[in-house]
Amino acid sequence: MSNSPETRSSRKLEFVNLIAGGQGFCIEITQIREIRRWSPVTILPHAPSHVLGVINLRGAVIAIIDLAAKLGFTEIIGVDESEIKETPRSPDDQTTRAVEGIIPGEADMTKIINLHAVLASDRAVEAA
Repeated sequence: MSNSPETRSSRKLEFVNLIAGGQGFCIEITQIREIRRWSPVTILPHAPSHVLGVINLRGAVIAIIDLAAKLGFTEIIGVDESEIKETPRSPDDQTTRAVEGIIPGEADMTKIINLHAVLASDRAVEAA
């Protein structure tokens, strides 16, 4: 995301909004490849509970992740890019690396999650 005022005020972004641990989070909808109707999956033994299995999608084997089970999916929201604030970080802070920005609300703040960073941490744990 660009920080220039011209770019930030001209774009409308869409996010999948969710609640996890009592806190608001969202994922930019462009990070989600596809939202599909349900179709049968091939179950993977010993997969995490949020990984429902795999499907053959146009010749590619794709993992099916249940965002509701993993993150608590609730709705899709639209936000002007100018409303997004930078995530406060300290130089050694690894805990916020998956938070790309913050959308302030009237009663709380919604953190923008980088889904690729979240899933990369899952892959690192599984590889260990």
